[in-house]
Amino acid sequence: MDYRISTDRNRLDLPLIHEFLSNSYWAKGRPIEVVERSIKNSLCFGAYHNDRQVAFARLITDRAVFAYLADVFVIEEYRGRGISGMLLTFPPILTP
Repeated sequence: MDYRISTDRNRLDLPLIHEFLSNSYWAKGRPIEVVERSIKNSLCFGAYHNDRQVAFARLITDRAVFAYLADVFVIEEYRGRGISGMLLTFPPILTP
């Protein structure tokens, strides 16, 4: 597989994330400013195929004992390849 998981916020494709979330049933109509703020205040994971972002997940966390998984998606053309499993098993670095 040629996929990479990253927690680097600078790599995240904000227009892609906003487009997906604002059309999802759980975040329909969510403004881009809210998506941007949610990313800024969460531990985010992007999955990339040849530098193209193909999946996203974020953890709302106190970085000590609590984490809530939110806004997980894989773009349609990449579903069924185990990418969501990679996002969920990637060991997060929860230290500052």
